[in-house]
Amino acid sequence: MTAFRISRVSIVAGLAAAAIVAGAGLLSRTGNVRSARTAPPAANSDVDVEQQTVLVTEKQADGFKILPAERRTFRVTKNAVGSIEFNQNMQVQVFTPYSGKIVGTFFDVGDTVTKGQALFTIDSPDLLEAESTLLATAGVLELQTRTLTRVKQLLKTGGGAQKDVDLATSDQQTAEGNYKAARDAVRIFGKTEEEVDRILADRKVDSILIVPSSISGRVVARNAAPGLYVQPGNAPAPYTLADLSTMWMVANVIETDVPAYRLGQPVSVSVPAYPGEVFRGHVTTLGLNIDPNTHRQLVRSVIEDPDHKLRAGMLASFSIETENPQESVAVPSEAIVREGDGTMTVWITTDRRRFERRTVKVGLEQDGWRQIVDGLTDGELVASTGAIFLSNKLATAVSG
Repeated sequence: MTAFRISRVSIVAGLAAAAIVAGAGLLSRTGNVRSARTAPPAANSDVDVEQQTVLVTEKQADGFKILPAERRTFRVTKNAVGSIEFNQNMQVQVFTPYSGKIVGTFFDVGDTVTKGQALFTIDSPDLLEAESTLLATAGVLELQTRTLTRVKQLLKTGGGAQKDVDLATSDQQTAEGNYKAARDAVRIFGKTEEEVDRILADRKVDSILIVPSSISGRVVARNAAPGLYVQPGNAPAPYTLADLSTMWMVANVIETDVPAYRLGQPVSVSVPAYPGEVFRGHVTTLGLNIDPNTHRQLVRSVIEDPDHKLRAGMLASFSIETENPQESVAVPSEAIVREGDGTMTVWITTDRRRFERRTVKVGLEQDGWRQIVDGLTDGELVASTGAIFLSNKLATAVSG
């Protein structure tokens, strides 16, 4: 009986132990399931960090603009900022040739003037004196001519001597010389032959001197006013005129760029007043010294302006072609991504779904295109729009 009880106890204990072991196993299995559920998810399968590639969906790809890299011509230029000025080779300050008081003015600032047109008139005492001398010499010449005729007639009739004829001839020639000199003196004031003859015929002086324009152009400055007394060469000039078909673009370029500039180089100029419009010209003057304070050199260009749009004093920027144009592979500027470390990259593709990041070396940028010096070949497909999205997607995967 005792042996039977011991056996039952052993069996019960064994069953209990088995139950405990089974429960422990169940708990262990339950713990493994929970652990699997709380494990971090696997990396995105559409981003390969090692290969630097990103796979996009068809819907995402539809939002991309993909273009082939192509060969384009880039102009090699130097850029600087300067200002617009009048072309001083085509600018004239009009002074009065003689002293006098201004009587009338005929043009104002901005008016167009043709060469030879009267700008202003002055009442000139010098002209008055010259015309008075002309009338006096004309009277003396007339008198000496009559005297010579009379003594010659007397000589023929025997009532005169040869010496009287010789003296009268000398006096007449002197009077004629004085008359011609006086006539030329009046003509120097700008009087025409017809006007001189009218003065002689009317025996009336005209002291009004006309000051004409020596060039065709526009009035850019006026200091003339009726009643103002003016003298030759005394500043300011009564009128300043300029031919505005060309203007000067004056800039001071940095010292390190000086070797790149040469006379005759083509110039493209733009001003804020006319955005998108380009004015053309060429370099005409290079300064012979470097400013010791700014370490810059003068570069002056003549700019064509047939429509007279440019104004002196305008701020302007220019680019000068310093070398022959270069032809190389290029992509749209928006296809270039500047990474955090400063490198330049593009995203290339062959199937328009999987994109690979590639580091490139860039050069010039013109008209929305960027020159690729190294890292890309002609014809490779590049993500034009969407490049930033692809770079951000790859960066997110790397940081995760």
